[in-house]
Amino acid sequence: MASISSTPPSVSRYRLAQAIIFNEITHNFQLAGKSTSPEWNLLVTVPVAVGFAVWLVLKSYRRRSHSRLLSDSNCPCDTVNFQNEKGSANLPPEKGSSLEAPDHSQSARRPHILRKIILMTAMLVLLPVVWLCSLLVSPSFALLEVFQVYHPVSVKAPSESFCNESILLMSHVFGFSYGHPFVGFYEPPCCSFDTVRINLTVTSRGRQFDRLGYMYLGDVEVFRTSTAEPTTNGIIWSYIKDMSQYNVLWKERQKIIFELGNLVNDLYTGSFNVTVMAYFSQEENVTTADVVLPISARNSARNSSSAFIVPSQEAKVSYKLESQVSRAIVSVSACGQATEEFWWSNVFSSDTETFDNDLGELYGYSPFREIQLYIDGTLAGVVWPFPIIFTGGVSPGFWRPIVGTDAFDLRAPEIDITPFLPLLTDGFYHSFEFKVVGLDVSDNETATLSNIIGSYWVVSGNIFLYLSDSSDAQSPVHATFSQEPEIIAPAPTFTITRELEQNNTGGNVSLEYSVVAERTIMIQSSGFLWKQRLSFSNTGLFNQQGRSQKTLQHTSGSALSGYLEGDNNINELSFEYPLFVNTTYGEIDGGLAIDARMRRGLEINSSGMPGISTYTLTSGPLHLHTAQWGQSSYRSTADNKNSTSFGDTSDTFESDVGGGVYRRFVHAINGSVISDKKNRIED
Repeated sequence: MASISSTPPSVSRYRLAQAIIFNEITHNFQLAGKSTSPEWNLLVTVPVAVGFAVWLVLKSYRRRSHSRLLSDSNCPCDTVNFQNEKGSANLPPEKGSSLEAPDHSQSARRPHILRKIILMTAMLVLLPVVWLCSLLVSPSFALLEVFQVYHPVSVKAPSESFCNESILLMSHVFGFSYGHPFVGFYEPPCCSFDTVRINLTVTSRGRQFDRLGYMYLGDVEVFRTSTAEPTTNGIIWSYIKDMSQYNVLWKERQKIIFELGNLVNDLYTGSFNVTVMAYFSQEENVTTADVVLPISARNSARNSSSAFIVPSQEAKVSYKLESQVSRAIVSVSACGQATEEFWWSNVFSSDTETFDNDLGELYGYSPFREIQLYIDGTLAGVVWPFPIIFTGGVSPGFWRPIVGTDAFDLRAPEIDITPFLPLLTDGFYHSFEFKVVGLDVSDNETATLSNIIGSYWVVSGNIFLYLSDSSDAQSPVHATFSQEPEIIAPAPTFTITRELEQNNTGGNVSLEYSVVAERTIMIQSSGFLWKQRLSFSNTGLFNQQGRSQKTLQHTSGSALSGYLEGDNNINELSFEYPLFVNTTYGEIDGGLAIDARMRRGLEINSSGMPGISTYTLTSGPLHLHTAQWGQSSYRSTADNKNSTSFGDTSDTFESDVGGGVYRRFVHAINGSVISDKKNRIED
């Protein structure tokens, strides 16, 4: 099999299919010739076909009429015509002969019939045109609905609610919007509320990459989402999210900043029309945090988004906490971009040039990533991230109309820092810092954590503080100030394998590598325990001189948090992230061929956390199991004038949220849903 391209591509391997379709890579990777959309084919073909059929009818009618006239001229006629001095005249019949008056009804009816045929022709031609035009302007026809499968959230307030208000937070078109976020102001409703839900609705048309979006209340990131990739005729999606965990912020006037960096030019033509509505109600909801502090760059005063860009920025802030804090939880929002978007497919840094002549340089620092939280330089907890795949990732054919798991709502895992409260409530400032680390793998296949990673990660977090019910400011919740917690957090253990196969000429044929990691963290203070147990495995294989890549990964873990004394005080959480991705690039009859397969999942079991969790997205117990699997292909001819693509994706989802069970199975092929089964059982 020949080399894919004479010039190695400068994009991620798992963005290569997208780049080819977008005509970003030249030479052997040119975009196939454009084809007319099916809707316009119908709009042109149907009237032409109807008009042609009517023309045949008219032609047949004229032939029959002409034939009838000829037969009339050949038949015996009692009327003799001749030309007299004054012109043509009919002589009266001779005496004794019989002659009937000529019948003019047939000739009189012919123009009338002709007018009817013309009218029918116009109707037959115009009606399909009107019908198709109405379909083209109909949202159900013109806009493809894309969606994420998730547990439905309703914005409808209960009938007994004393508050039922809705507020438009934003209606904005993101065109060329890099560095130009939407900035607006929010005023809380007059009624008393304890539940806030937002409805995000987006439309887009044209050609565009998927983009990240962030919503802030001041400096606090409250929502991280991403966009679907539009079509020529347009797409639409809506996502409803419970935002009640930020009630303390919703109670006050806020500056709303919505960042969605987008690029519009002659090639990338798609803008994103975004609307955000907020719905407020009183539903006797759970108690939420009394204070929310951002771990962010705090750029709202400059009308800018506040996420840290790691590793180029130091993700660090300092706060002085009140002495009445009784519980503290940190949420962590982090996702990779650019060379770190598909971190789970990266190789060891020593292997990045293994297939340099054919593929270009691979991305390094291993397929392992860890997000760390430090308090005053001491490790307080870690996150082993979920492998998010956006709608342009691996193969775009997978993600239309079903987008990837969590693509519209990126979860924020949580770290309970309550064991640090005796230290944090001593009246002094304390630092909170995020780091993203990879692996440094030596020649003898030993691995250690490394602060050096690719570019880049978008990171922010929030500290949710719950205050004690005690009104006596002289009776601190934590009797021993400045007490550091007991921490048992050894470095993770790693097992590394690597095998490189070469041919007889010394060329690299295949590369196989694996990483297995285990980690346990236990932090305890004043009878409160935070414990994490994590497991990770990743096996990667490049073969066919690097044209085929296979990744098999599994991440799992558990967390315990709560007071050791008393009943039902321990919160338990477990999760699993299985992932399998296989892509192959090659040539068939001189044309390009791309084949991809994937299977991935997400499973969460939780007994519940205080308030509404930014990770489980609910306030109580949760059982969640979801999986996606599918195959996608792309073919183009040697002259790059014709191409075909195929996508087949299935999504199964089951969640039990406080006794309310929701199940759904969806199967889509080539952008159309062919099966969608739902079942919902309310508690």
